[in-house]
Amino acid sequence: MSKYDYDAIVIGGGAAGLTASGIAANFGAKTMMVERNRLGGDCTWTGCVPSKILLKAGKVAQQIREAGKYGLIDQDPEINFKKVIEHLHQRRQEIYEDADRPEIYEEMGVEVVGGKAHFISEHEIEIIDEGKNKRTVSSRYFFICAGSSPFIPPIEGIDNVPYLTTESLFEIKDLPQELIILGAGPIGTEMAQAMSRLGAKVTVIDIADRILLKDDAELAGMLQSTLEAEGIRYVLNADVQGVKQEDGKLMVDVSAGDSHDHIIGDKLLVATGRRANVDKLGLDEAGIKYSAKGIDINNKCQTNQSHIYACGDVTGRYQLTHMSEHMAKVATTNALLKYRMKIDASNVPWVTYTDPELGHVGATRKQLKNDDTNFETYRFPYSKIDRALTDSEGEGLIKIYAKKWSGRILGVDILGARAGELLSEYALAMKNGLSLRNIADTIHPYPSYGLGARRAADQWYIKNQSEWQVKLIKKVFGYHGNVPDFSDPDRIV
Repeated sequence: MSKYDYDAIVIGGGAAGLTASGIAANFGAKTMMVERNRLGGDCTWTGCVPSKILLKAGKVAQQIREAGKYGLIDQDPEINFKKVIEHLHQRRQEIYEDADRPEIYEEMGVEVVGGKAHFISEHEIEIIDEGKNKRTVSSRYFFICAGSSPFIPPIEGIDNVPYLTTESLFEIKDLPQELIILGAGPIGTEMAQAMSRLGAKVTVIDIADRILLKDDAELAGMLQSTLEAEGIRYVLNADVQGVKQEDGKLMVDVSAGDSHDHIIGDKLLVATGRRANVDKLGLDEAGIKYSAKGIDINNKCQTNQSHIYACGDVTGRYQLTHMSEHMAKVATTNALLKYRMKIDASNVPWVTYTDPELGHVGATRKQLKNDDTNFETYRFPYSKIDRALTDSEGEGLIKIYAKKWSGRILGVDILGARAGELLSEYALAMKNGLSLRNIADTIHPYPSYGLGARRAADQWYIKNQSEWQVKLIKKVFGYHGNVPDFSDPDRIV
């Protein structure tokens, strides 16, 4: 008999926790999952799922406005925001029922427990349910998947005004008339476009000089221009001095250089990032090292306590659902199978699901430059992807960073329709050591967006071709055509 009550206890039922619990049970481990609220976590309830539903509604509304792009008649869409939110709630619930219900995991053999968990020793936790009932259980291994929460910056007056975060945005019933968004990162950018397309007047404020600082500056600039053309106002390089409410209106006082501005709206969305949920977990009682940024882990997701692992947002490393799932797989595989598996930090993809989408995988151009890495940049515009043109989605650009002679892919940036889907092909190639030549030589269906990934890879052949090579081929085989113009380094073939 084991001296512990469980083989594995998972704290948190979000993306990381659900994955860790499912894998642990599948390995035959006696598993408990403790969740203080609802299974599904941020992704299902306040993040990926509801935000993409709102983005889709906004896109449909915009397509009605721009129906002329498809040979139809432009019209002003009739938007009932209450029905949009009702649809969001219904679809979100359906996804929860299909993938996250406790019964699904109980059928796998996971004991699902509702309540707040905190460590009382290295191998024990105490669980307190809604009725304040307490239960102490022990486990051989622990997987901390406690997630993160919206970060609220210390702005003067912020605690005295009503503001929205992603935890409350998707519960509102009425469309804001004038929405102020603090933060031009992925959340702020996505919600700015969604709410603007649904009829709100949107102003975005950020301390940075551009949107989406983690993304390629050129492509982020192109996206910003698109969003501004849709009517979104940006106040950048701005320092927020304070927030107050007067006569039912919210006022944000900002300064940029020598200028000051008072931005007025009826709703304020704070989208200034997230912070790891490290409080009230009893980490000190278990001797676990952590900081305000998150729990310290190694590349196997292991804390300084060898039997305790941490995955996802609570580590402060990534705030991406797919990385939470990846880290949970790494942690459970290392702990329960003793099979060495490491976080794949080299091939992390991310996407901002605006229209057009902006995504990245691998090393950024800036990182490669800072590391003095020798590489070539291969550019391919969406205007040469036939499927994008048939869909009137010709705005966009693929940028690939790769080794000149081997074609080994180092990183990719994409702005355009279905950028996330195209990134998946490059991510697969990078993970498995496939080169641009391998992609270029692979048959892709026509007409597809995926063919754009292949045509972008074709440019590796083009850039490695030279004038003297063509002249030699002409001479050897007696050809009589013209030599291509190699004077343009960015020529597209």
